[in-house]
Amino acid sequence: MKFSKSHLLNLAMIAALVATAIIGHQLSPLLLPKADITGVVEPGCDLQRRACTATLPQGRMEFSITPRPIPFLQPLRVEVIVSGVKPRKVEVDFAGESMNMGYNRSELPATDPGRHVGEVSLPVCVSGGMTWVATVIVETDRQRIAVPYRFDVGH
Repeated sequence: MKFSKSHLLNLAMIAALVATAIIGHQLSPLLLPKADITGVVEPGCDLQRRACTATLPQGRMEFSITPRPIPFLQPLRVEVIVSGVKPRKVEVDFAGESMNMGYNRSELPATDPGRHVGEVSLPVCVSGGMTWVATVIVETDRQRIAVPYRFDVGH
C-alpha cells in the first residue's frame, strides 16, 4: 500500500498531537500543584502581618513570609514548620490568582527536623497590585499535601 504525502503529513500531525498530550500529562504536576490531601488554612490568615497556620489530617503547618509588608522584586524569606508528618520534600509554588505570572516554585531545604527555610522573590505585576496564592507542597513517603495561602501585595 502506497501513502501519499498528504496521508503521511496527516499521520505525522496526529502522532505529534498524541506525543504533546502525553508529555503535557507527564509534566502537569510541575505546572499545577497536585495533592492527595489539601490542608485547611486558619480563618483570618494575613501573611502580611504574621505567620499563618493550617490544619493537616495528621498535624499542623505554619507558613511565614518576611519582610512584612511583602514586597515585589526583593528577596523574601519563607519558612514552613510542619508537625505530625515527616516531610521528604517541601516546596512553595507562587501563582498570581488572576494573572499567569509563569513558573515560580522553589524547594525549601530542611534546617531542622520539620523546619524548612528558603529565599524567593515575587515578580512585579504591571498593574501594581496582585493577589497571590502561595501553595505549600509537602511530600511524605506516602502522600502529597498542598496548602494554599492567599495574600495581597501592592494593593
